[in-house]
Amino acid sequence: MFVAAGARSSPAVSALASEVEGAGGRIFELAAGVMERVADTVTPQPVCAIVATADLDVGSLLAEPSPAGASRLVLVCVDVRDPGNLGAVLRIAAAAGAAGVIVCAGSVDPYNPKTVRASAGAVFQVPLVRASDPSKTLAEVREAGFRLLGTTAAGGTDYLEADLGGDVALVLGNEASGLPRELETTLDGTVTIPMADGIESLNVAMTAAVLCFEAARRARGEGGEVPS
Repeated sequence: MFVAAGARSSPAVSALASEVEGAGGRIFELAAGVMERVADTVTPQPVCAIVATADLDVGSLLAEPSPAGASRLVLVCVDVRDPGNLGAVLRIAAAAGAAGVIVCAGSVDPYNPKTVRASAGAVFQVPLVRASDPSKTLAEVREAGFRLLGTTAAGGTDYLEADLGGDVALVLGNEASGLPRELETTLDGTVTIPMADGIESLNVAMTAAVLCFEAARRARGEGGEVPS
């Protein structure tokens, strides 16, 4: 971990550094002005670190059993290109207790610096898979016993009436064009969030938030809990 000059005097930074050292990590205190030169933000945080990514595949993610047979929810991102949106989706998935997020080829790299910042640390908490092309990925998800529900701005089942129980994969599409037409035949259904007249669509992260927390609310109503 790298610490900006003088930052270790902060109780929060000092506590974090002690935790890292306790786990076997090394701390490097930088000279004045170095953090500002190496970071890609105008006003960087006083700490940064180099960490290894966890290479998890679709099969390994979906093979993990849920506690006490509870429903599992995963998010599949197809052509989600904005790093801020993907970071927010990761944060939402972690907060709602989703079993994981699968990012298909064509989407932004989930380890893009902007994505990592937008996730507010969730990129290190929620199980994450960098997958191949969407068609192959969705086939793997179905083979694992998940129902595939695509999100669409109009024409799908009202999300309040949709079946979000059991093992479900919510498939999120591109911010502007939605899901590719060639994937429509692979889905088990589509879900729509009704909106007032004149509004074309919701931000993909907002869509994820509404649906994830609706699924979590129903799980609690059935005696379940949001996984910790």
